[in-house]
Amino acid sequence: MIPQLATQISDVRARVADARAQGQRIGFVPTMGALHGGHASLMACARAETDYRIVSIFVNPMQFGPQEDYVHYPRSPQEDLELCASQAVQLIFAPDSTTIYPPGFRTSVEVEGLQDSWEGTSRPGHFRGVATVVIKLLNIIQPDVVYFGQKDAQQLILLRRVVRDLDLPVMVRMCPTIREPDGLAMSSRNRYLTPDQRRQATVLYEALELGRQLIERGERDPAFIEKEMDRLIASRPMARADYVAVVKWEELEPLKQITGDVLLALAVRFGSARLIDNVIVEAIDGRKL
Repeated sequence: MIPQLATQISDVRARVADARAQGQRIGFVPTMGALHGGHASLMACARAETDYRIVSIFVNPMQFGPQEDYVHYPRSPQEDLELCASQAVQLIFAPDSTTIYPPGFRTSVEVEGLQDSWEGTSRPGHFRGVATVVIKLLNIIQPDVVYFGQKDAQQLILLRRVVRDLDLPVMVRMCPTIREPDGLAMSSRNRYLTPDQRRQATVLYEALELGRQLIERGERDPAFIEKEMDRLIASRPMARADYVAVVKWEELEPLKQITGDVLLALAVRFGSARLIDNVIVEAIDGRKL
């Protein structure tokens, strides 16, 4: 099945209204295109749970900083269409920037606290852009369920908070991170890696696994775990860590001592490529969630 393509808000709303009239449950997967197996897994989750699936493809300029890769962000429209078709997506919403941000647009969404740490520190203004565009897309589409991957854990937590605080009638679903056979999390930005960088990029997952193993063995000092993970990353000559964090899951709060569910998260640069990843670990028995 070839998905329909919509570029205008009125077209999306008309098609959603038709689906609603037929009693269909709406699933939505927001993306910036350059789709891969991780996106496909989100579409598969939506396919299992909803009747009418919509994927947005919009490279959001509002979430890129001045030194980031908006102009060169990978775009692959034909491949994206084929992947959506393979997952039985019915509608692709691919607006241009003036449709989402018309002349005179002045509104933004802030999430105090959650937007300021880790990714927010490394990328000032990033989460303001993410929250603004996602809330706008949710208002346009009004889905029953919206799907995000665990790889973007801080984004997911922040958007859950926005949905809760603004009483938006949508369920936010987290789907598991999809990895390459060597553990590297699938990401559109993996395309930026040279062959040598790609070989060393496995250090992200290796560092996360090291942190998980330390917790399994009873280590409860987050500073020690962060130091050991950072040491492993530094052993790869092409890798430069932006941050390594061991924090409380959901709240993203720093910990003096590890207990309960914790998020191990990191961001690592390889030349122009900046990759993120995380795992959630339960500190009582070390079971990875």
